[in-house]
Amino acid sequence: MKWSNVKLILVREIRDQLRDRRTLFMIAVLPLVLYPLLGMSFFQVAQFMREHAIRVLVLGAPHSPDLPPLVQEDRFSNNLFADPFAAQLLHLTLRDLPADEGPRQDPLAEARREMREGNFEVVVYFPPNFVSQFERFHSALLHHGTPEGDSQASEAELQVPRIEIFPNLSKEASKAAHRRVAGVLDRWRDEIGQQNLKDTQLPPATAKPFEITTLDVAEEGQHKAAAWSKILPFVLLIWALTGAFYPAIDLCAGEKERGTLETLLSSPAERIEIVWGKLLTIMIFSMATATLNLASLAVTGSFILGQLPLMPEFGPPPGLAILWLLIALVPVSALFSALCLALAAFARSTKEGQYYLMPLVLVTMPLTILPMSPGVELSLGNSLIPVTGVVLLLRAMLEGNYLAALPFIPIVVAVTLCCCWLAIRWATNQFNNESVLFRESERWDVGLWVKHLLRDREATPSFGEAMFCGVLILLIKFFMSFSLDVGNLAVAAAVTQLVVIATPALLMTIMLTRSPAQTLLLRKPPLAAVAAAVLLAVALHPTVNVLQVIVNHVYPLDERLAEQLKGMTAGLDNMWVLFLVLAVMPAICEEVAFRGFILSGFRRMGHKWTAIVLSSIFFGASHALFQQSLIACLLGAVIAFLAIQTGSLLPGVLFHVVHNSLALFVGQLKPYLEDDQHWLHWLMRGASEEGQLYHWPVVIGSLLAAGAILSWFHRLPYARTAEESLQEAIEHQSARWMPS
Repeated sequence: MKWSNVKLILVREIRDQLRDRRTLFMIAVLPLVLYPLLGMSFFQVAQFMREHAIRVLVLGAPHSPDLPPLVQEDRFSNNLFADPFAAQLLHLTLRDLPADEGPRQDPLAEARREMREGNFEVVVYFPPNFVSQFERFHSALLHHGTPEGDSQASEAELQVPRIEIFPNLSKEASKAAHRRVAGVLDRWRDEIGQQNLKDTQLPPATAKPFEITTLDVAEEGQHKAAAWSKILPFVLLIWALTGAFYPAIDLCAGEKERGTLETLLSSPAERIEIVWGKLLTIMIFSMATATLNLASLAVTGSFILGQLPLMPEFGPPPGLAILWLLIALVPVSALFSALCLALAAFARSTKEGQYYLMPLVLVTMPLTILPMSPGVELSLGNSLIPVTGVVLLLRAMLEGNYLAALPFIPIVVAVTLCCCWLAIRWATNQFNNESVLFRESERWDVGLWVKHLLRDREATPSFGEAMFCGVLILLIKFFMSFSLDVGNLAVAAAVTQLVVIATPALLMTIMLTRSPAQTLLLRKPPLAAVAAAVLLAVALHPTVNVLQVIVNHVYPLDERLAEQLKGMTAGLDNMWVLFLVLAVMPAICEEVAFRGFILSGFRRMGHKWTAIVLSSIFFGASHALFQQSLIACLLGAVIAFLAIQTGSLLPGVLFHVVHNSLALFVGQLKPYLEDDQHWLHWLMRGASEEGQLYHWPVVIGSLLAAGAILSWFHRLPYARTAEESLQEAIEHQSARWMPS
């Protein structure tokens, strides 16, 4: 064997692989881009993993001058916490016990009832005679060994009743609450012990004068259900995804390699029928894979874990758990099958198709792991998140919390079905696109690529250039966020807008396009359109205000983050500076980037509304807070619609300026709203923690006015791109020849 020949073949094969642009992208470029984007997503969703408020019921809280303070103003004393903010997370409900009442007959039953009703995460029970017995205990300590002390009674007097904590250790929220409350009581007991050692000269054993007992209120079988609820949903989703991917690759990319796809497409079957046939085939394999893996896991896990001495009661999952999993498997398999089918249709070969598995898994994994985090419970906000809502709903059903899960079932089902519909439509579009189905392998050479960019520039950017610009802005913003001085809001906002958002878009416009004016929509719009855009911003403000309150209610802002945001704006009293950095500058820079370069590139796909949605998603992702991103996505779609209908960037810029200015102006009205006689009460109900709230007639009237203005914009004739005109012609021709 000649190693020189091996070397030549090695060099040839490596060079051949590096010339394939998509192979190079998946191996070298995607890892550099994907993980920073996942890091940005982590910061967006990190607030959902914050420490939530814990509801604690305290029965018979002690009050005695001989005891260090335990409760102050309906909270545990701040002296018992190293971090004062941690004390605010424990919300106490105090219930006194009559002094003449003896020990309760069944505090366990009362604790179970309270937590079964969902009122509290943990219950703390102090016996009614706790204070009196402790005072006798303390008095006996002080007089121990003195003539006043009675050595015969000292043993009885040194007995202090136990404090009992009632958590439900089968629930993550109650388990976390138990750890916090037990830690507080331990520190309180240590303070008492130190005080006892200071008052007397007794041995260190007297530093812990009473015991704290934990009594688990979980019913029989709840621990087993809780354990399975953390395992089975995760396995269900992962294997449903894996089981759908490889059949999809074989049915699409494999058929391309075997040359049988052309035969299938030339058959009398329509494209939509082919898509549904392949989709149902993939779904069958996905469901079969997930079902077999779940069955094997359940049998093997229950047998092995049941033999362990620490888990003798861990048996097979409850029978209803299998039913809920099988019901959830149908929409989950449909969603993953449609996504895999679309990706497989895009892939030219099975090798290229396999490259797409890892990004799909990396996007799905955080949505699957997030529900496993401590403190993440099923709520309205979490149920609206795809995949995450399914996992949380399955957890609740497997744990037997049917009443708590019932209100969220329609929401999770609606979100999942909507995602399925979008994924199926995407797969259908892939099969209707001949350039996707029959594209050739793309060889990539750095020199030729650079020459092509500089020599063959078009009037507007391509879809890939617009996508690259959006990703580049997000990446720069992610890394710049670690070096910016967030304490100075004006400087941070100016640097972000000018350097992070505007500069990449302007540089790419100059370097990659022949017509910056056409790319950035630098045209003079009709005067009526300008006035209508300003009126639309004013009309939409009450509705956006209500949406912001709803979003903040569904996804509450972390209290620490809220305090930081207030601190950032507290030093800026100059309204003109705020107007410049928070209204004018974002309106210009963000419109140039997102409604200029990026929207122009996305329109090259030939679908106006797809371009609007994609550009607004990038616009929303550029905002730091998740709550801001949701509202920004909706407003971004409205502004992109104005830009397309008018063919100019100016109406969107003015809409943006007016909208941000109104948000700043309304925030300054709180002192006036405190006066009940002020005329503003005709418009607003007053200020709250979420913001200023408008009266419902004002909101409804403004929404109707906004709808009328948008309808006027919709009737305006707009300049279609060549790709949009071609796509409309194709759709018209298809509809003409569609059999009735």
